[in-house]
Amino acid sequence: MNQEPTAYLEQSAVIPYRFREGQLEILLITSRNSKRWIIPKGIIEPNMNPQDSAAQEALEEAGIKGKVSDIIRGSYTYQKWGSTCRVQIFTLEVDTIYIDWLEASFRKRQWVSLSEAIRLIQEEEVRKILAQLPDYLDQTQ
Repeated sequence: MNQEPTAYLEQSAVIPYRFREGQLEILLITSRNSKRWIIPKGIIEPNMNPQDSAAQEALEEAGIKGKVSDIIRGSYTYQKWGSTCRVQIFTLEVDTIYIDWLEASFRKRQWVSLSEAIRLIQEEEVRKILAQLPDYLDQTQ
């Protein structure tokens, strides 16, 4: 019998995107340890809302800034640190890319097409949200 967790570690994440020559591109970063492709995410800071915390993670982990959506695009849970982490995902339209950033020494970043991002991301829930991204962006443009 599966038991619901009594507490969650609340996290927020962003899907960083841009349009280049009319084509949607997604910025992926590598995880610190396994080096698999992920989106920027982290624990929501106590003094921040989920969007601001996700934007801070994007700056630290990927060296980017931009406009974070007000709307949660999706969420998922996973196990880490002996707890259940619950992640809220927002979009971030990138307007600034820094050459040097806080975690540049142990993370790579790469702009990829939407189809390539879906192929590279391992988390099924994130792939589903990525697949819905064009429809969402069409509604907000």
